[in-house]
Amino acid sequence: MTPATLDQLCINTVRTLAMDGVQKAKSGHPGMPMGMAPVAYILWTRLMRHNPHNPKWHNRDRFVLSGGHGSMLLYSLLHLTGYDLPFEELKKFRQWESKTPGHPEYGWTPGVEMTTGPLGQGFSSGVGMAIAQKYLAARYNQPGFKVVDYHIYAFCGDGDLMEGVSSEAASLAGHLKLNNLIYFYDDNHISIDGSTELSFTEDVAKRFEAYGWNVITVADGNDLTAVEKAVLAAHKVTDRPTLIKVRTVIGYGSPNKANTAEAHGSPLGDDEIKLTKKAYGWDTEKQFFIPEESLTRFRECVAKGKIEEEGWSDLFAEYRKAYPELAAELENLRAGKHGDAWKNAVPKFGSDTPAMATRESSGKVLNAIAPHLPALLGGSADLAPSNNTFLKGVKEFQAGSYDGRNFHFGVREHAMGAVLNGMALTDGLIPYGGTFMVFADYMRAPIRLAALMGIRPVYVFTHDSIGLGEDGPTHQPVEHLASLRCIPNNTVIRPADAAEVAEAWKYAIEHPTGPVVLALTRQKVPTIDRSKYAPAENLVRGAYTLAESSPAPAIILIGTGSELQHALGAYEALVKKGVAARLVNMPSWELFERQSKEYKESVFPASVKKRVVIEAGVSMGWQKYAGSEGVIIALDRFGASAPYELLMKEFGFTIENVVIQAENLLNE
Repeated sequence: MTPATLDQLCINTVRTLAMDGVQKAKSGHPGMPMGMAPVAYILWTRLMRHNPHNPKWHNRDRFVLSGGHGSMLLYSLLHLTGYDLPFEELKKFRQWESKTPGHPEYGWTPGVEMTTGPLGQGFSSGVGMAIAQKYLAARYNQPGFKVVDYHIYAFCGDGDLMEGVSSEAASLAGHLKLNNLIYFYDDNHISIDGSTELSFTEDVAKRFEAYGWNVITVADGNDLTAVEKAVLAAHKVTDRPTLIKVRTVIGYGSPNKANTAEAHGSPLGDDEIKLTKKAYGWDTEKQFFIPEESLTRFRECVAKGKIEEEGWSDLFAEYRKAYPELAAELENLRAGKHGDAWKNAVPKFGSDTPAMATRESSGKVLNAIAPHLPALLGGSADLAPSNNTFLKGVKEFQAGSYDGRNFHFGVREHAMGAVLNGMALTDGLIPYGGTFMVFADYMRAPIRLAALMGIRPVYVFTHDSIGLGEDGPTHQPVEHLASLRCIPNNTVIRPADAAEVAEAWKYAIEHPTGPVVLALTRQKVPTIDRSKYAPAENLVRGAYTLAESSPAPAIILIGTGSELQHALGAYEALVKKGVAARLVNMPSWELFERQSKEYKESVFPASVKKRVVIEAGVSMGWQKYAGSEGVIIALDRFGASAPYELLMKEFGFTIENVVIQAENLLNE
């Protein structure tokens, strides 16, 4: 068998596995895998550094399938090259508990670098992976020791490039000159509706050149030599990311469905599959057929990857001898071992701490711990002075200054969210990103994906209520706390004062899985005198009794964030009147729900039906804690433009109103 014939056999193995998997599942997307199989074959067997027997090898190249709908392409490659994805799993594509779900899922299938499916997210998170690589390389590489040296490859299609998030991310990548980023644009001219001529007629090459990318065009995706030359040329580029525009045919080889929308999102059908296999010179009666010669070629990746990793391990061993402190720091970072120095550096906020906005105390905590946490890096979507996310005395991350830890994401909230995900998927990094809470709407897709993947970016969302004042309802989040709380595995923390902010940051750093939202104020809030009330360390329980006048209260007041001060003032007023009351601080629903039944009952005894909740946001969700007889002081409408003190008074977020509501409830 000639080399060219063997190459074609391997490519058609990938194509037929994709067709058969989708057909057996009776759903899926066969067209993209059929068109991009030659590019994938060349990349995975000749160009990409990876070890199938160690998918987490630190210096591996990363591969992101941004068009996650073409997942049978990735699953076929993983099985064929020797990853721990058994052959039977290919036959269970899209079935219950299989390792081959409809779209790739991080942490579920070995070799999958991130969860993809929502178009544009993989493209944009790949930029975050490239940023993370640049940071680690700049911090740890030394002359003769490139211990962090890998590329990020991605396949993206028209759908990815139509989504706005890819524009934001591509712009940022070009600005930062991320030459470790090599993307393949599957230029097949087809979307679900039909030809891309219906809605997408821009010149993609010129667009990316304008972003500052190097653009290489491959006229025929079946030309293996041209594809390989394009990648090798991209490797030589030192000052730009590369987009390789590859002209392909969706559903390649299908006599009746190639180059049509039918090949995009539905099975080809048994008859068409037989015709296609015949066109490939394949046995039309065999399904999920892997020729021995093809498997042997793909499995060469195992030995190749082993040699590549061993070479890197030898290099790192020498690096450890030459630079023991850097090596130890890098190994600890990757292992998530951050030591205790950062904990000891967390500021102490006591009763003598003046009133300050929680965004301000957050900035103080961040700046105190950052020098002891090389894993911690991030920035803001053009709001650093307002979010207090800037690290003082630390370099800014820019082209030519990749060891900086201050990021300027620009006014690109959506891309920031996705980029944070790519960074969080890299070794032990803990990235954070700041913006006004109202703009969390622009970040919802990447926040959801972070929660789904169980990775831990930290979101510093400031201006968390009508308390931001004069900017008015366009900038005042009212529904956002509820919308963020409803995302599974997303932990929302709304600290009431500086001491709780410190505890919130400690939790965010140590939290192993899932993103953390810090909801912070623009306006000043008083620092609670913890000598009189329960300590802030209780924040990790989500809700705790801050004060009580009797172990058998007649009423429970529940406050959170900046409104806790009103609940506290009302509690003191009621106690003076002889009311048996309990004050509960509830900074985090999610943390509270992880507590034992016994603890929950100790905070909210079922016997105490009279409860008053106060939060400057929509009431949705608070009914669970207010109970059937409780009162919720909330804001089920948009805010208004006025000084925040007036807004709080007009909307009922005052000590006086809490007292009135509590007394009315007690008198019923």
